[in-house]
Amino acid sequence: MAFVPMGPEASFFEVLDRHRVSLLATLRRGVREPAGGGTHLASSSEVLASIENIIQDIITSLARNEAPAFTIDNRSSWENIKFEDSVGLQMVSHCTTRKIKSDSPKSVKNFALILKILSMIYKLVQSNTYATKRDIYYTDSQLFGNQTIVDNIINDISCMLKVPRRCLHILSTSKGLLAGNLKYIEEDGTKVSCSCATAVAVPSNIQGIRNLITDAKFLLIVEKDATFQRLLDDNFCSKISPCIMVTGKGVPDLNTRLLVKKLWDTFHIPIFTLVDADPHGIEIMCIYKYGSMSMSFEAHNLTVPAIRWLGLLPSDIKRLNIPKDTLIPLTKRDQMKLDSILKRPYVTCQPFWRKEMDIMADSKMKAEIQALTFLSSDYLSRVYLPNKLKFGGWI
Repeated sequence: MAFVPMGPEASFFEVLDRHRVSLLATLRRGVREPAGGGTHLASSSEVLASIENIIQDIITSLARNEAPAFTIDNRSSWENIKFEDSVGLQMVSHCTTRKIKSDSPKSVKNFALILKILSMIYKLVQSNTYATKRDIYYTDSQLFGNQTIVDNIINDISCMLKVPRRCLHILSTSKGLLAGNLKYIEEDGTKVSCSCATAVAVPSNIQGIRNLITDAKFLLIVEKDATFQRLLDDNFCSKISPCIMVTGKGVPDLNTRLLVKKLWDTFHIPIFTLVDADPHGIEIMCIYKYGSMSMSFEAHNLTVPAIRWLGLLPSDIKRLNIPKDTLIPLTKRDQMKLDSILKRPYVTCQPFWRKEMDIMADSKMKAEIQALTFLSSDYLSRVYLPNKLKFGGWI
């Protein structure tokens, strides 16, 4: 395949290749996502039928002189979440629910907004057209108030209908970036050839991309855009070619998570995260690997439990003698976030993660990836990452 950049000698990837063999062996042993629960890819006719059933229930309630209400799974309670190592965080089958009533002053507006957006979704699916969340907000920005309200309602509808958001024909503008050894064709036939020198935007319709081709040995998820751009400037992708790099520019949007999941499902190559050695960075890594509570109803389509933590590890700070004046004290909010993560169910099966977080808690200090520049300006791309990848420095 005609990917130009030439990377290191084959021996460089020996440990990586063994890691991939181990990942494939785990897959072959039958570690499969359990059936049932969550969302499933639904056909347009199924989505239309589900919406029609909801409207029929409303009509039936009105005919009985009863106030209609929507019943929605409670996505904001850990009581409704279970953890499975092969899937991540997912909603339990019989979870607690909340009612959005049409006769309650507190929820009547929300009821009306859900009904309005359901109507818009019905028209989109029926006409086989798509709209972004932003498009929906601007159809009546005064009525909706703000974009977050629209986003939450769309997620509630997706959870209520038990279908992924893309089956509702609603897309979101991607904020993530992609670079490296990858080619694919977008839904409209556009051929995309990623390069090691410049980034392309993560596609807005991940479900529609096809004919994915890569020789990549691994995928590196980079937490921050600034670090991602620095690695591009340092020609990291070319020097450690073949590889793929992705950034969600902080907390990843849905499209970036869907892309990482699609690349894993298609190629089963090792995936690593490069995040700050702080609670916020760990949280972001956990979202890619195990998912989030708010999107747990769609965990099967979003999580990649095979992801490994490459850096920056809290233990690296002492090991590399990173200058103390580059470290930052944990704030009270940081400590609360760290305590919260340590209590989550997946930490039990990650003893090495717990050890790293305990180091952070004991030192009461955090470090950004940029702290490595105090060792040398290109230490991250020239020394840190190559050594980590060559010698298996991930957990």
